[in-house]
Amino acid sequence: MRMVLFRRLLGDVLRAHRVERGMTLREVSAQARVSLGYISEIERGQKEASSELLSSLCGALDVPLSSVLRSVSDAVALEEALSAATPIVPRPAATGRSRDDVVASAA
Repeated sequence: MRMVLFRRLLGDVLRAHRVERGMTLREVSAQARVSLGYISEIERGQKEASSELLSSLCGALDVPLSSVLRSVSDAVALEEALSAATPIVPRPAATGRSRDDVVASAA
């Protein structure tokens, strides 16, 4: 599950850098020499990016890899803090109908 989270956050950070620079996926694809579809899947967190691919994308975006990884690390830390701060509390035992219950009636 953590890997999926990392992929999604990495895609979010790469997309944010691309948008910040006013670049389209097509422009990044041409500069990085990576297929447009693959970059799109990376940005959506559906594909893993190798270190070589990340290097190409960072070069095309003119952003240091260390900056991208730092941003992803910060985002992971925030997600971890949020999940730790939101304990799962069990619902109280049912003692009757609540306003959220669905009641069927015979017509």
